[in-house]
Amino acid sequence: MTTGLPFDDFRNLMRELPPRDEAAAETVRSQFGRMRKPTGSLGRLEEIAEWLAGWTGRPPAVTRPLVAIFAGNHGVTRRNLSPRPPEATAQMVEMCAAGGAAINQLCVAHDLGLKVFDLALHLPTADFVEDAALDERGCAATMAFGMEAIAGGIDVIAIGDLGVGNSTVAAAMLAALYGGSGADWVGPGSGADREMIARKAATVDAALSFHGRNLRDPFEVLRRVGGREFAAIAGAIIAARMQKVAVVLDGFAATAAAAVLHQVNPAALDHCLAGHVSAESGHAKALERLGMEPVLDLRLAHGEGTGAALALGVVKAAAQVHSGMAATI
Repeated sequence: MTTGLPFDDFRNLMRELPPRDEAAAETVRSQFGRMRKPTGSLGRLEEIAEWLAGWTGRPPAVTRPLVAIFAGNHGVTRRNLSPRPPEATAQMVEMCAAGGAAINQLCVAHDLGLKVFDLALHLPTADFVEDAALDERGCAATMAFGMEAIAGGIDVIAIGDLGVGNSTVAAAMLAALYGGSGADWVGPGSGADREMIARKAATVDAALSFHGRNLRDPFEVLRRVGGREFAAIAGAIIAARMQKVAVVLDGFAATAAAAVLHQVNPAALDHCLAGHVSAESGHAKALERLGMEPVLDLRLAHGEGTGAALALGVVKAAAQVHSGMAATI
């Protein structure tokens, strides 16, 4: 049902999320129990194969994997919060398009599809210290755009981000959702020094003070102190759930976007896997709040969906172990 309030349609979707296919998951669990190996000896590979079956509703297989990267720019970066200029976001998108980024090489190595979405990089969001980053209609429209990333018959999607300044944005969102000050959530991002980290923390605190009680609503957190890539990631996660597509989340920004949905409905991320824990100091804390155990810890701080792409390689391996290993005693 369509309403006059943009977020209401998403609220309704979040109340009616499809459950896991328990029969498919149980089939995988019992099949592993009959394989020529000690019970449980493959550890998380068994758990990941079971997770994949439960959320796709079929035997574990990764036939059409996609890495989706959402890129956005933020008005708050005018406060000198990153050693990179805002123009670097577009440069990174261009590098991905040319095949020269780290994520391109990982997609080749693991045979993954790749799409990079430019979310109006020429139009940064408003500075959230002085205004809402997005209005409700614009935020909802960007969430709807993110939902379209699921089109095309994919079975697993790895979700990442690009955006100068988005580690500060993620910190502001997580502080709004979980409490604490800016200093509790900010980190070095793309190489900020101590002075810049202090400025990032002060900026988060100023945003929390400015928006105040309006941040009690998770969707308001998304639009007021978030950004376009965060909104698109949230939309993609919802669409994946509705279409039985398993999700692998990347780093700090993707986790912050996911946390918004988790605050609306604690079951909203059950179809998601934390690909890795990044070097950003608040990421491990956020994953702990979400109850998510990362697949990898490679001290990555790169972004571009690199951690999620590597973890998607593990998901493919888990599916192959299940389908190809001798299964009769």
